[in-house]
Amino acid sequence: MTLLELMPPLMFGGLVVFMLFGYPVSFSLAAVGLFFGFISINLGYFDLNFLQAIPGRVFGSILSNELLLAIPFFTFMGAILEKCGLAEDMLESMGQLFGPVRGGLGYSVIIVGFILGAITGTVAAQVIAMALITLPVMLRYKYDMRYATGVLAASGTITQLVPPSLVLVVLADQLGRSVGDMYLGAWGPSLLQIALFAAYTFYLSIVHPARVPPIPRTLTGWPLVVKSMWGIIPAAVLIFLVLGTIMLGLATPTEAGAMGTIGSIVLAVVRNAPLTRFDKWTFGAGIAAALVGSAIGMVAFKSIPFKIAFTVMFAAIIWLCWRAWETVELRTLIIQAFQATMRITAMVAFILVGATCFSITFQGVDGGIWVEHLMSSLPGGVWGFLIVVNLFVFFLAFFLDFFEIAFIIVPMLAPVAQKLLTPVVGPDAALIWFGVMLCVNVQTSFMHPPFGFALFYLRSVAPKEVKSSDIYWGSIPWVLLQLIMVVLVIAFPSTVTAFLDKPSGVDPNKVKIEIQSPQEEDSPPPIVIPPAKN
Repeated sequence: MTLLELMPPLMFGGLVVFMLFGYPVSFSLAAVGLFFGFISINLGYFDLNFLQAIPGRVFGSILSNELLLAIPFFTFMGAILEKCGLAEDMLESMGQLFGPVRGGLGYSVIIVGFILGAITGTVAAQVIAMALITLPVMLRYKYDMRYATGVLAASGTITQLVPPSLVLVVLADQLGRSVGDMYLGAWGPSLLQIALFAAYTFYLSIVHPARVPPIPRTLTGWPLVVKSMWGIIPAAVLIFLVLGTIMLGLATPTEAGAMGTIGSIVLAVVRNAPLTRFDKWTFGAGIAAALVGSAIGMVAFKSIPFKIAFTVMFAAIIWLCWRAWETVELRTLIIQAFQATMRITAMVAFILVGATCFSITFQGVDGGIWVEHLMSSLPGGVWGFLIVVNLFVFFLAFFLDFFEIAFIIVPMLAPVAQKLLTPVVGPDAALIWFGVMLCVNVQTSFMHPPFGFALFYLRSVAPKEVKSSDIYWGSIPWVLLQLIMVVLVIAFPSTVTAFLDKPSGVDPNKVKIEIQSPQEEDSPPPIVIPPAKN
Protein backbone atom coordinates (compact mmCIF):
# COMPACT_ATOMS: atom_id res chain seq x y z
CA MET A 1 0.00 0.00 0.00
CA THR A 2 1.41 3.38 -1.05
CA LEU A 3 1.53 6.46 1.13
CA LEU A 4 -1.21 8.08 -0.99
CA GLU A 5 -3.53 5.17 -0.21
CA LEU A 6 -2.83 5.66 3.51
CA MET A 7 -3.71 9.34 3.52
CA PRO A 8 -7.55 8.99 3.71
CA PRO A 9 -7.57 6.65 6.75
CA LEU A 10 -4.87 8.79 8.38
CA MET A 11 -7.09 11.85 7.97
CA PHE A 12 -9.96 10.06 9.71
CA GLY A 13 -7.63 8.95 12.48
CA GLY A 14 -6.29 12.47 12.92
CA LEU A 15 -9.82 13.85 13.17
CA VAL A 16 -10.71 11.31 15.87
CA VAL A 17 -7.59 12.22 17.86
CA PHE A 18 -8.43 15.94 17.73
CA MET A 19 -11.97 15.33 18.95
CA LEU A 20 -10.80 13.03 21.73
CA PHE A 21 -8.72 15.94 23.04
CA GLY A 22 -11.94 17.94 23.25
CA TYR A 23 -11.36 20.45 20.46
CA PRO A 24 -14.47 21.82 18.69
CA VAL A 25 -15.39 19.78 15.64
CA SER A 26 -15.36 22.76 13.27
CA PHE A 27 -11.79 23.74 14.16
CA SER A 28 -10.68 20.09 14.26
CA LEU A 29 -11.97 19.59 10.71
CA ALA A 30 -10.19 22.69 9.43
CA ALA A 31 -6.95 21.86 11.23
CA VAL A 32 -6.82 18.27 9.96
CA GLY A 33 -7.74 19.34 6.43
CA LEU A 34 -5.10 22.06 6.20
CA PHE A 35 -2.43 19.97 7.97
CA PHE A 36 -2.78 17.03 5.59
CA GLY A 37 -3.22 19.47 2.71
CA PHE A 38 0.20 21.01 3.25
CA ILE A 39 1.73 17.54 3.71
CA SER A 40 0.18 16.46 0.40
CA ILE A 41 1.60 19.55 -1.32
CA ASN A 42 5.09 18.72 -0.04
CA LEU A 43 4.68 15.12 -1.19
CA GLY A 44 3.57 16.30 -4.64
CA TYR A 45 0.03 14.88 -4.61
CA PHE A 46 -1.31 18.30 -5.66
CA ASP A 47 -0.03 21.88 -5.72
CA LEU A 48 -0.96 24.95 -3.73
CA ASN A 49 -3.42 26.10 -6.39
CA PHE A 50 -5.61 23.12 -5.55
CA LEU A 51 -6.39 24.62 -2.14
CA GLN A 52 -7.82 27.73 -3.83
CA ALA A 53 -11.03 25.70 -4.06
CA ILE A 54 -11.51 26.19 -0.31
CA PRO A 55 -12.30 29.94 -0.32
CA GLY A 56 -14.20 29.52 -3.58
CA ARG A 57 -16.45 26.88 -2.07
CA VAL A 58 -16.84 28.81 1.21
CA PHE A 59 -18.13 31.89 -0.62
CA GLY A 60 -19.96 30.04 -3.39
CA SER A 61 -21.51 27.02 -1.63
CA ILE A 62 -21.89 28.27 1.97
CA LEU A 63 -22.20 32.03 2.25
CA SER A 64 -24.15 32.30 -1.01
CA ASN A 65 -26.33 29.24 -0.41
CA GLU A 66 -29.91 30.50 -0.14
CA LEU A 67 -31.17 27.10 0.99
CA LEU A 68 -29.16 27.33 4.22
CA LEU A 69 -31.06 30.52 5.09
CA ALA A 70 -33.93 28.23 6.09
CA ILE A 71 -31.93 27.19 9.17
CA PRO A 72 -32.09 30.55 11.02
CA PHE A 73 -35.74 31.06 10.03
CA PHE A 74 -36.88 27.68 11.36
CA THR A 75 -34.73 28.07 14.48
CA PHE A 76 -36.20 31.49 15.22
CA MET A 77 -39.74 30.23 14.63
CA GLY A 78 -39.22 27.31 17.01
CA ALA A 79 -37.85 29.60 19.72
CA ILE A 80 -40.91 31.87 19.48
CA LEU A 81 -43.43 29.02 19.47
CA GLU A 82 -41.73 27.44 22.48
CA LYS A 83 -43.03 30.28 24.69
CA CYS A 84 -46.21 31.48 22.98
CA GLY A 85 -48.54 28.85 24.48
CA LEU A 86 -49.51 26.98 21.29
CA ALA A 87 -48.18 23.66 22.57
CA GLU A 88 -50.05 24.11 25.85
CA ASP A 89 -53.42 24.63 24.14
CA MET A 90 -52.84 21.73 21.76
CA LEU A 91 -51.90 19.34 24.56
CA GLU A 92 -54.86 20.41 26.69
CA SER A 93 -57.33 19.99 23.83
CA MET A 94 -55.89 16.62 22.78
CA GLY A 95 -55.88 15.51 26.40
CA GLN A 96 -59.58 16.33 26.63
CA LEU A 97 -60.28 14.37 23.44
CA PHE A 98 -58.23 11.24 24.21
CA GLY A 99 -58.00 11.40 28.02
CA PRO A 100 -60.79 8.91 28.85
CA VAL A 101 -59.05 6.25 26.72
CA ARG A 102 -56.31 4.15 28.32
CA GLY A 103 -53.03 5.67 27.19
CA GLY A 104 -54.92 8.77 26.04
CA LEU A 105 -52.27 11.17 27.29
CA GLY A 106 -49.66 9.13 25.44
CA TYR A 107 -51.64 9.36 22.20
CA SER A 108 -52.04 13.10 22.78
CA VAL A 109 -48.30 13.61 23.23
CA ILE A 110 -47.54 11.60 20.07
CA ILE A 111 -50.06 13.52 17.95
CA VAL A 112 -49.03 16.92 19.29
CA GLY A 113 -45.37 16.01 18.78
CA PHE A 114 -46.16 15.22 15.14
CA ILE A 115 -48.07 18.50 14.65
CA LEU A 116 -45.42 20.61 16.38
CA GLY A 117 -42.79 18.85 14.28
CA ALA A 118 -44.63 20.05 11.16
CA ILE A 119 -44.39 23.62 12.48
CA THR A 120 -41.20 24.22 14.44
CA GLY A 121 -38.60 21.73 13.20
CA THR A 122 -36.64 21.92 16.50
CA VAL A 123 -36.31 19.20 19.14
CA ALA A 124 -35.58 21.43 22.15
CA ALA A 125 -38.77 23.48 21.82
CA GLN A 126 -40.96 20.38 21.62
CA VAL A 127 -39.43 18.35 24.43
CA ILE A 128 -39.31 21.26 26.87
CA ALA A 129 -42.81 22.54 26.09
CA MET A 130 -44.48 19.12 26.21
CA ALA A 131 -42.61 18.03 29.34
CA LEU A 132 -43.52 21.19 31.26
CA ILE A 133 -47.19 20.81 30.37
CA THR A 134 -47.86 17.07 30.28
CA LEU A 135 -45.36 15.37 32.63
CA PRO A 136 -46.93 16.73 35.86
CA VAL A 137 -50.38 15.58 34.65
CA MET A 138 -49.05 12.12 33.81
CA LEU A 139 -47.43 11.80 37.22
CA ARG A 140 -50.57 13.03 38.97
CA TYR A 141 -52.68 10.31 37.34
CA LYS A 142 -50.11 7.57 38.09
CA TYR A 143 -48.73 7.00 34.60
CA ASP A 144 -45.68 4.76 34.56
CA MET A 145 -42.65 7.00 35.07
CA ARG A 146 -40.53 5.36 32.38
CA TYR A 147 -43.31 5.35 29.81
CA ALA A 148 -44.07 9.02 30.49
CA THR A 149 -40.46 10.17 30.09
CA GLY A 150 -39.89 7.91 27.09
CA VAL A 151 -42.94 9.03 25.11
CA LEU A 152 -42.15 12.71 25.77
CA ALA A 153 -38.55 12.40 24.59
CA ALA A 154 -39.41 10.23 21.58
CA SER A 155 -42.27 12.47 20.47
CA GLY A 156 -39.89 15.42 20.57
CA THR A 157 -37.46 13.68 18.22
CA ILE A 158 -40.23 13.15 15.65
CA THR A 159 -39.49 16.69 14.51
CA GLN A 160 -36.21 15.45 13.00
CA LEU A 161 -38.15 13.44 10.42
CA VAL A 162 -41.41 15.34 9.91
CA PRO A 163 -41.16 18.09 7.27
CA PRO A 164 -40.05 20.91 7.49
CA SER A 165 -37.23 19.33 9.49
CA LEU A 166 -33.87 21.11 9.49
CA VAL A 167 -32.28 17.67 9.13
CA LEU A 168 -34.03 17.18 5.79
CA VAL A 169 -32.99 20.65 4.63
CA VAL A 170 -29.33 19.97 5.41
CA LEU A 171 -29.44 16.49 3.86
CA ALA A 172 -31.03 17.86 0.69
CA ASP A 173 -28.23 20.42 0.44
CA GLN A 174 -25.46 17.86 1.03
CA LEU A 175 -26.96 15.26 -1.31
CA GLY A 176 -27.72 17.76 -4.07
CA ARG A 177 -31.45 17.03 -4.13
CA SER A 178 -34.44 19.35 -3.87
CA VAL A 179 -35.92 19.98 -0.44
CA GLY A 180 -39.42 19.36 -1.82
CA ASP A 181 -38.51 15.83 -2.92
CA MET A 182 -36.84 15.15 0.42
CA TYR A 183 -40.00 16.30 2.19
CA LEU A 184 -42.20 14.08 0.00
CA GLY A 185 -39.95 11.10 0.68
CA ALA A 186 -40.10 11.67 4.45
CA TRP A 187 -43.89 11.63 4.73
CA GLY A 188 -44.21 7.84 4.54
CA PRO A 189 -41.69 7.06 7.30
CA SER A 190 -43.09 9.93 9.41
CA LEU A 191 -46.61 8.51 9.38
CA LEU A 192 -45.33 4.96 9.85
CA GLN A 193 -43.28 6.03 12.87
CA ILE A 194 -46.31 7.70 14.44
CA ALA A 195 -48.21 4.45 13.89
CA LEU A 196 -45.41 2.46 15.58
CA PHE A 197 -45.41 4.76 18.62
CA ALA A 198 -49.21 4.58 18.88
CA ALA A 199 -49.13 0.77 18.47
CA TYR A 200 -46.66 0.48 21.36
CA THR A 201 -48.95 2.61 23.54
CA PHE A 202 -51.93 0.46 22.55
CA TYR A 203 -49.93 -2.68 23.41
CA LEU A 204 -49.23 -1.32 26.90
CA SER A 205 -52.89 -0.40 27.37
CA ILE A 206 -53.83 -4.04 26.69
CA VAL A 207 -50.99 -5.91 28.43
CA HIS A 208 -50.17 -3.45 31.26
CA PRO A 209 -53.23 -1.21 31.61
CA ALA A 210 -52.12 0.11 35.00
CA ARG A 211 -49.10 1.81 33.37
CA VAL A 212 -51.29 4.02 31.12
CA PRO A 213 -54.51 4.78 33.02
CA PRO A 214 -57.34 6.95 31.65
CA ILE A 215 -58.00 10.43 33.02
CA PRO A 216 -61.38 12.12 33.52
CA ARG A 217 -62.67 14.60 30.94
CA THR A 218 -63.52 18.06 32.35
CA LEU A 219 -65.05 19.56 29.20
CA THR A 220 -67.91 18.33 27.04
CA GLY A 221 -70.10 19.66 24.24
CA TRP A 222 -69.48 23.09 22.79
CA PRO A 223 -66.73 24.12 25.28
CA LEU A 224 -64.75 21.06 24.21
CA VAL A 225 -65.18 22.00 20.53
CA VAL A 226 -64.05 25.59 21.19
CA LYS A 227 -61.02 24.41 23.18
CA SER A 228 -60.03 21.98 20.43
CA MET A 229 -60.42 24.57 17.67
CA TRP A 230 -58.37 27.13 19.62
CA GLY A 231 -55.50 24.66 19.67
CA ILE A 232 -55.90 23.20 16.18
CA ILE A 233 -56.72 26.16 13.89
CA PRO A 234 -53.54 28.24 14.62
CA ALA A 235 -51.45 25.10 14.14
CA ALA A 236 -53.18 24.38 10.82
CA VAL A 237 -52.52 27.94 9.61
CA LEU A 238 -48.83 27.72 10.49
CA ILE A 239 -48.53 24.30 8.85
CA PHE A 240 -49.99 25.73 5.65
CA LEU A 241 -47.65 28.76 5.77
CA VAL A 242 -44.62 26.50 6.15
CA LEU A 243 -45.45 23.20 4.45
CA GLY A 244 -48.43 24.02 2.26
CA THR A 245 -46.66 26.79 0.38
CA ILE A 246 -43.67 24.52 -0.26
CA MET A 247 -45.76 21.56 -1.45
CA LEU A 248 -47.89 23.77 -3.71
CA GLY A 249 -44.79 25.32 -5.24
CA LEU A 250 -45.72 28.80 -3.98
CA ALA A 251 -42.55 29.31 -1.94
CA THR A 252 -39.05 27.97 -1.46
CA PRO A 253 -38.12 26.51 1.97
CA THR A 254 -36.38 29.78 2.85
CA GLU A 255 -39.43 31.85 1.92
CA ALA A 256 -41.74 29.45 3.76
CA GLY A 257 -39.53 29.71 6.85
CA ALA A 258 -39.73 33.50 6.68
CA MET A 259 -43.53 33.39 6.47
CA GLY A 260 -43.68 30.92 9.35
CA THR A 261 -41.46 33.21 11.42
CA ILE A 262 -43.77 36.19 10.86
CA GLY A 263 -46.78 33.96 11.55
CA SER A 264 -45.28 32.80 14.86
CA ILE A 265 -44.69 36.42 15.97
CA VAL A 266 -48.27 37.38 15.09
CA LEU A 267 -49.55 34.32 16.94
CA ALA A 268 -47.46 35.20 19.99
CA VAL A 269 -48.91 38.74 19.98
CA VAL A 270 -52.51 37.57 19.65
CA ARG A 271 -52.14 35.00 22.42
CA ASN A 272 -49.94 36.83 24.93
CA ALA A 273 -49.98 40.60 24.42
CA PRO A 274 -52.59 42.90 26.04
CA LEU A 275 -54.58 43.81 22.91
CA THR A 276 -56.50 47.05 22.58
CA ARG A 277 -59.70 47.32 20.56
CA PHE A 278 -57.69 48.78 17.68
CA ASP A 279 -55.30 45.80 17.80
CA LYS A 280 -58.22 43.37 17.61
CA TRP A 281 -59.78 45.26 14.71
CA THR A 282 -56.40 45.30 12.96
CA PHE A 283 -55.98 41.55 13.43
CA GLY A 284 -59.49 40.88 12.11
CA ALA A 285 -58.95 43.18 9.13
CA GLY A 286 -55.68 41.40 8.33
CA ILE A 287 -57.36 37.98 8.34
CA ALA A 288 -60.23 39.22 6.20
CA ALA A 289 -57.82 40.88 3.74
CA ALA A 290 -55.79 37.68 3.47
CA LEU A 291 -58.89 35.60 2.72
CA VAL A 292 -60.25 38.10 0.20
CA GLY A 293 -56.85 38.55 -1.46
CA SER A 294 -56.40 34.77 -1.78
CA ALA A 295 -59.83 34.42 -3.38
CA ILE A 296 -59.13 37.27 -5.82
CA GLY A 297 -55.68 35.89 -6.62
CA MET A 298 -57.18 32.67 -7.93
CA VAL A 299 -58.96 34.52 -10.74
CA ALA A 300 -57.19 37.87 -11.08
CA PHE A 301 -53.66 37.62 -9.80
CA LYS A 302 -51.82 40.99 -9.62
CA SER A 303 -55.03 42.92 -10.15
CA ILE A 304 -55.69 46.18 -8.29
CA PRO A 305 -58.14 44.61 -5.77
CA PHE A 306 -55.61 41.84 -5.12
CA LYS A 307 -52.86 44.37 -4.40
CA ILE A 308 -55.14 46.43 -2.14
CA ALA A 309 -56.16 43.36 -0.10
CA PHE A 310 -52.60 42.24 0.48
CA THR A 311 -51.48 45.79 1.26
CA VAL A 312 -54.04 45.81 4.09
CA MET A 313 -52.78 42.41 5.26
CA PHE A 314 -49.14 43.57 5.26
CA ALA A 315 -50.08 46.72 7.15
CA ALA A 316 -51.83 44.62 9.82
CA ILE A 317 -48.79 42.33 10.12
CA ILE A 318 -46.43 45.31 10.50
CA TRP A 319 -48.61 46.79 13.22
CA LEU A 320 -48.82 43.51 15.16
CA CYS A 321 -45.05 43.02 14.91
CA TRP A 322 -44.63 46.54 16.31
CA ARG A 323 -46.95 45.61 19.19
CA ALA A 324 -44.76 42.58 19.85
CA TRP A 325 -41.74 44.85 20.19
CA GLU A 326 -43.65 47.26 22.45
CA THR A 327 -44.65 44.49 24.88
CA VAL A 328 -41.78 43.95 27.31
CA GLU A 329 -42.25 40.18 27.69
CA LEU A 330 -42.48 39.59 23.94
CA ARG A 331 -39.54 41.89 23.23
CA THR A 332 -37.44 39.86 25.69
CA LEU A 333 -38.61 36.66 24.03
CA ILE A 334 -37.70 37.96 20.57
CA ILE A 335 -34.23 39.00 21.74
CA GLN A 336 -33.65 35.55 23.26
CA ALA A 337 -34.85 33.93 20.03
CA PHE A 338 -32.41 36.08 18.02
CA GLN A 339 -29.55 35.07 20.31
CA ALA A 340 -30.36 31.36 20.05
CA THR A 341 -30.69 31.68 16.27
CA MET A 342 -27.32 33.40 15.96
CA ARG A 343 -25.59 30.73 18.06
CA ILE A 344 -26.98 27.83 16.02
CA THR A 345 -26.41 29.55 12.66
CA ALA A 346 -22.81 30.42 13.57
CA MET A 347 -22.20 26.83 14.70
CA VAL A 348 -23.52 25.47 11.39
CA ALA A 349 -21.48 27.97 9.35
CA PHE A 350 -18.23 27.16 11.16
CA ILE A 351 -18.81 23.40 10.83
CA LEU A 352 -19.44 23.89 7.11
CA VAL A 353 -16.21 25.87 6.69
CA GLY A 354 -14.23 23.23 8.57
CA ALA A 355 -15.88 20.42 6.62
CA THR A 356 -14.97 22.21 3.37
CA CYS A 357 -11.29 22.33 4.34
CA PHE A 358 -11.40 18.64 5.25
CA SER A 359 -13.31 17.47 2.16
CA ILE A 360 -11.17 19.39 -0.35
CA THR A 361 -7.98 17.77 0.94
CA PHE A 362 -9.73 14.41 1.29
CA GLN A 363 -10.75 14.49 -2.38
CA GLY A 364 -7.26 15.63 -3.36
CA VAL A 365 -5.74 12.47 -1.87
CA ASP A 366 -8.32 10.27 -3.65
CA GLY A 367 -10.43 9.84 -0.53
CA GLY A 368 -13.58 9.44 -2.60
CA ILE A 369 -12.06 6.48 -4.46
CA TRP A 370 -10.96 4.96 -1.15
CA VAL A 371 -14.48 5.22 0.30
CA GLU A 372 -16.03 3.81 -2.88
CA HIS A 373 -13.69 0.80 -2.92
CA LEU A 374 -14.24 0.23 0.80
CA MET A 375 -18.04 0.33 0.58
CA SER A 376 -18.39 -1.45 -2.77
CA SER A 377 -16.37 -4.44 -1.56
CA LEU A 378 -18.65 -5.12 1.41
CA PRO A 379 -20.35 -8.55 1.42
CA GLY A 380 -24.04 -8.51 0.62
CA GLY A 381 -23.94 -5.92 -2.14
CA VAL A 382 -26.50 -3.14 -1.78
CA TRP A 383 -28.03 -4.52 1.43
CA GLY A 384 -24.64 -5.07 3.02
CA PHE A 385 -23.77 -1.46 2.21
CA LEU A 386 -27.00 -0.16 3.77
CA ILE A 387 -26.62 -2.27 6.92
CA VAL A 388 -22.99 -1.26 7.47
CA VAL A 389 -23.64 2.43 6.79
CA ASN A 390 -26.60 2.53 9.17
CA LEU A 391 -24.68 0.74 11.92
CA PHE A 392 -21.76 3.12 11.37
CA VAL A 393 -24.01 6.20 11.56
CA PHE A 394 -25.84 4.82 14.61
CA PHE A 395 -22.63 4.39 16.61
CA LEU A 396 -21.15 7.61 15.23
CA ALA A 397 -24.20 9.45 16.62
CA PHE A 398 -23.03 8.49 20.13
CA PHE A 399 -20.23 11.04 19.77
CA LEU A 400 -21.12 13.46 16.96
CA ASP A 401 -23.99 15.87 16.44
CA PHE A 402 -26.20 15.49 13.38
CA PHE A 403 -24.70 18.54 11.65
CA GLU A 404 -21.23 17.06 12.04
CA ILE A 405 -22.36 13.73 10.59
CA ALA A 406 -24.14 15.46 7.70
CA PHE A 407 -21.21 17.68 6.73
CA ILE A 408 -18.45 15.07 7.18
CA ILE A 409 -19.87 11.65 6.35
CA VAL A 410 -22.78 12.25 3.97
CA PRO A 411 -20.78 13.93 1.14
CA MET A 412 -18.35 10.99 1.17
CA LEU A 413 -21.07 8.34 1.04
CA ALA A 414 -23.35 10.08 -1.47
CA PRO A 415 -21.52 9.03 -4.69
CA VAL A 416 -21.34 5.41 -3.51
CA ALA A 417 -25.01 5.45 -2.52
CA GLN A 418 -26.02 6.88 -5.90
CA LYS A 419 -24.12 4.13 -7.71
CA LEU A 420 -25.30 1.20 -5.58
CA LEU A 421 -28.93 2.23 -4.95
CA THR A 422 -29.83 3.28 -8.50
CA PRO A 423 -30.57 -0.31 -9.65
CA VAL A 424 -33.00 -0.69 -6.73
CA VAL A 425 -35.11 2.49 -6.89
CA GLY A 426 -33.83 4.37 -9.94
CA PRO A 427 -31.44 7.32 -10.28
CA ASP A 428 -33.95 10.00 -9.20
CA ALA A 429 -35.01 8.34 -5.95
CA ALA A 430 -31.68 6.77 -4.91
CA LEU A 431 -30.33 9.64 -2.81
CA ILE A 432 -33.80 10.58 -1.53
CA TRP A 433 -34.19 7.05 -0.14
CA PHE A 434 -30.67 7.17 1.29
CA GLY A 435 -31.18 10.60 2.86
CA VAL A 436 -34.50 9.76 4.51
CA MET A 437 -32.98 6.53 5.80
CA LEU A 438 -30.16 8.46 7.47
CA CYS A 439 -32.68 10.94 8.85
CA VAL A 440 -34.61 8.13 10.54
CA ASN A 441 -31.33 6.77 11.90
CA VAL A 442 -29.98 10.00 13.40
CA GLN A 443 -33.16 10.44 15.42
CA THR A 444 -31.64 7.93 17.81
CA SER A 445 -28.77 10.34 18.54
CA PHE A 446 -31.24 12.42 20.58
CA MET A 447 -32.32 9.39 22.60
CA HIS A 448 -29.17 7.53 23.66
CA PRO A 449 -26.15 8.45 25.80
CA PRO A 450 -23.79 10.19 26.10
CA PHE A 451 -25.22 13.03 23.97
CA GLY A 452 -28.96 12.28 24.03
CA PHE A 453 -30.01 15.91 23.92
CA ALA A 454 -33.74 15.08 24.19
CA LEU A 455 -32.97 13.32 27.48
CA PHE A 456 -30.96 16.34 28.69
CA TYR A 457 -33.80 18.70 27.81
CA LEU A 458 -36.25 16.44 29.65
CA ARG A 459 -34.00 16.19 32.69
CA SER A 460 -33.68 19.99 32.87
CA VAL A 461 -37.44 20.53 33.27
CA ALA A 462 -38.57 17.28 34.96
CA PRO A 463 -39.67 17.38 38.63
CA LYS A 464 -37.21 16.22 41.28
CA GLU A 465 -39.10 12.96 41.86
CA VAL A 466 -38.21 11.88 38.30
CA LYS A 467 -34.89 10.04 38.48
CA SER A 468 -32.32 10.24 35.72
CA SER A 469 -32.27 6.43 35.63
CA ASP A 470 -35.99 6.44 34.82
CA ILE A 471 -35.37 8.84 31.92
CA TYR A 472 -32.59 6.69 30.44
CA TRP A 473 -34.35 3.34 30.97
CA GLY A 474 -37.57 4.81 29.63
CA SER A 475 -35.89 5.78 26.36
CA ILE A 476 -34.78 2.23 25.47
CA PRO A 477 -38.10 0.92 24.01
CA TRP A 478 -38.45 4.04 21.88
CA VAL A 479 -34.89 3.75 20.55
CA LEU A 480 -35.71 0.16 19.58
CA LEU A 481 -38.86 1.37 17.79
CA GLN A 482 -36.77 3.90 15.87
CA LEU A 483 -34.31 1.16 14.88
CA ILE A 484 -37.24 -0.98 13.72
CA MET A 485 -38.25 2.01 11.60
CA VAL A 486 -34.76 2.05 10.02
CA VAL A 487 -35.12 -1.65 9.16
CA LEU A 488 -38.54 -1.03 7.58
CA VAL A 489 -37.19 1.81 5.42
CA ILE A 490 -34.32 -0.41 4.27
CA ALA A 491 -36.53 -3.41 3.57
CA PHE A 492 -39.37 -1.47 1.92
CA PRO A 493 -38.07 1.43 -0.21
CA SER A 494 -41.65 2.17 -1.24
CA THR A 495 -42.20 3.78 2.18
CA VAL A 496 -40.08 6.62 0.77
CA THR A 497 -40.58 6.42 -2.99
CA ALA A 498 -44.40 6.05 -2.95
CA PHE A 499 -44.86 9.80 -2.44
CA LEU A 500 -42.27 10.88 -5.00
CA ASP A 501 -43.11 11.93 -8.53
CA LYS A 502 -42.78 9.04 -10.93
CA PRO A 503 -39.93 9.35 -13.45
CA SER A 504 -41.06 10.18 -16.96
CA GLY A 505 -39.05 7.37 -18.53
CA VAL A 506 -37.87 9.69 -21.31
CA ASP A 507 -34.15 9.74 -22.04
CA PRO A 508 -33.24 13.42 -22.48
CA ASN A 509 -30.26 12.42 -24.63
CA LYS A 510 -32.65 10.96 -27.22
CA VAL A 511 -35.05 13.89 -27.35
CA LYS A 512 -35.04 15.54 -30.79
CA ILE A 513 -36.40 19.06 -31.19
CA GLU A 514 -37.23 20.36 -34.68
CA ILE A 515 -37.88 24.07 -35.16
CA GLN A 516 -39.59 25.39 -38.27
CA SER A 517 -39.32 28.95 -39.47
CA PRO A 518 -42.53 31.03 -39.64
CA GLN A 519 -42.33 30.99 -43.44
CA GLU A 520 -42.30 27.20 -43.44
CA GLU A 521 -45.28 27.06 -41.05
CA ASP A 522 -47.38 29.48 -43.16
CA SER A 523 -46.51 28.03 -46.55
CA PRO A 524 -48.79 25.37 -48.02
CA PRO A 525 -47.58 21.77 -48.12
CA PRO A 526 -45.35 20.98 -51.10
CA ILE A 527 -46.92 19.41 -54.18
CA VAL A 528 -45.42 16.02 -54.87
CA ILE A 529 -45.40 15.04 -58.57
CA PRO A 530 -45.12 11.30 -59.12
CA PRO A 531 -42.50 10.19 -61.62
CA ALA A 532 -43.68 9.55 -65.16
CA LYS A 533 -44.30 5.97 -66.12
CA ASN A 534 -42.30 4.49 -68.93
